[in-house]
Amino acid sequence: MTDPLAALAKEAGIVPSYTDQTQRRRRTGRITMRALLAAMGLPAWTDAEAAEHLAALRDRKASRVMPEWIVVTPDRAPRPGLRDDAEWQLTLEDGTTADGRGEDALPPVPLGLHRLRSGGQDCTLIVAPPRLPAPDRDWGLMLPLHALRPPERGGLADYDDLRVAGEALAAHGAGFLGLNPIHAGFLADPSGFSPYTPSHRRRLSVFHVAVDDTPAPSGTLVDYATEIPARREALHRAFDAFRANGGDPAFDAFRQAEGGALDRFALHQALSDVHGAYWTDWPDALQDVNSPETHAAARELVDEVTFHAWAQWRAHDGLQNANEAMRAAGMGRGLYLDLAVGTHPAGAETWEDRNSFGYGVSLGAPPDAFSADGQSWGLAPFNPRALVAKGFAPLAETLRTQLQLSGALRIDHILGFDRAFWVPTGTKAPGAYVQMPRAAMLAVVRMEAARAGAVIVGEDLGNIPRGLRGALDASGILGCRLQLFERESDTAFTPPEKFDRTAIASFSTHDLPTWAGWRAGREVEARRDLGHIGADFAQKELDRRRDEVAGFDAMTEPHRPEGTAPESPDAMHHALAATRSALALVQIECVLGIEAQPNLPGTVDEYPNWRQRLPLAPEDLADEPRLARAAAIMRAHDR
Repeated sequence: MTDPLAALAKEAGIVPSYTDQTQRRRRTGRITMRALLAAMGLPAWTDAEAAEHLAALRDRKASRVMPEWIVVTPDRAPRPGLRDDAEWQLTLEDGTTADGRGEDALPPVPLGLHRLRSGGQDCTLIVAPPRLPAPDRDWGLMLPLHALRPPERGGLADYDDLRVAGEALAAHGAGFLGLNPIHAGFLADPSGFSPYTPSHRRRLSVFHVAVDDTPAPSGTLVDYATEIPARREALHRAFDAFRANGGDPAFDAFRQAEGGALDRFALHQALSDVHGAYWTDWPDALQDVNSPETHAAARELVDEVTFHAWAQWRAHDGLQNANEAMRAAGMGRGLYLDLAVGTHPAGAETWEDRNSFGYGVSLGAPPDAFSADGQSWGLAPFNPRALVAKGFAPLAETLRTQLQLSGALRIDHILGFDRAFWVPTGTKAPGAYVQMPRAAMLAVVRMEAARAGAVIVGEDLGNIPRGLRGALDASGILGCRLQLFERESDTAFTPPEKFDRTAIASFSTHDLPTWAGWRAGREVEARRDLGHIGADFAQKELDRRRDEVAGFDAMTEPHRPEGTAPESPDAMHHALAATRSALALVQIECVLGIEAQPNLPGTVDEYPNWRQRLPLAPEDLADEPRLARAAAIMRAHDR
């Protein structure tokens, strides 16, 4: 007899079992199935409900006259499998329409997202090149924006600081400058800041808008609880002066071009000023973006809404000016931005478009050696059913925002384009994988990248689904290869000549140890001191680290010039520059010999995540000898 719950879960794309990174086979339990189905809009708290939804899904699938989506090559006619006598209506992305009868009458379609309608059903046409062009060999620097002001200067770094840093890097020959996500955050709640927990990924951080302020010198850590309110007050003063001076037609044009989406975001921000940062704590009527009470609030808060729209304009201009200045200075690709894998479940993005997301679940990761119970990241995932129903527009718009202001984009945890790990919230039920429409999502990425002429990097680290790396390679999307992880055995590291060509290579990432920190085992000591791991396990890891360091030094030996000490960052940079990978990413913390990593996963307040300042100012990068050496090494290897 068929189990309706298990059958419904499978039909909805919930993976019945998986092998975690400890090689343990884990099966998806019934409590988890019910929680994940509810998050998809398929509540099945009883077997009767499960059977009802299952029958409806199967009936709908059987009645389809064409697929819900297909991928089409630009300027080719789509082939959705229509009958010869089927009438159809085609609506292109720009609003142009056509109609006809029979599949052979369908015209070629241009790059974009289009809608084909026939028999009362819609099919999304994702028109994208089959593969993105491979980039030329190049190198860039990863530079955390939050860290760009040294202690003696204080304050929050701004987009002008970014411009100065980018121009200095261009002079060193860097082809791009990498940043962590600069999505809109929570002005109304400066505590617990993380660039990977955004309020809205289609809006920009106003924390870094340049204002006329005179910050006081501070300690080595950024104090967001002080700095964000100070920046907010400075923005209000600047806005008051802007209005007193008669405004600017450029702002009016920006606001008109952005339309209702910007106004909705600005309204969310204005409501946050009154009712708190998170919409789930607001009065019930205001939690609905379309309620009469929300429309009334928009009229009452018109000045505050205008302020937040203006702040977005300033952020957009600041980032655009920085990117253009870098390119004018000779940096070929300019900014290399980063797209967070999910969004805060109570932020502006979910308030505006909650139907696109799963609720009652969080994105996360399955158990591994350091997280026996897995991880829950507190991020709302895209609901695959909603993405399909909306013709993938939310994904396309999210990508487009980033690509308008950069020459390259990293997609955090692109494993979630294949299968996303959903963890039920409010319960101890374990998480499970949800299958995503991978081919469609990768086609949307190719479509938006082709529009922008940009390079796409997919962060493909962790428990990698079978076939994903092949799909990324077929799309021309670069993978990530870390010198830390690329090994032929536990202590034998992969030599540079064996690195994948279609990848960006770096030593580490923001979530992993720096060069100096790794050699010293600082992240192991930090986890031991925080009680995350026991003393015996930590000692075993530190003992193993000594062997790993020896193995890494043996790998770099053929590549480091005579007289270069193996512990020097130069030794690692010589091996990094020699990799076959198309792009090489140098990390400023590794260049400067900083031991502390920017972020320690699994911590919130116990570790100074995203708070550590660099010891030098943006203008100092131009004459920093350690950076000059790293740049010379990169250039010597024809990067």
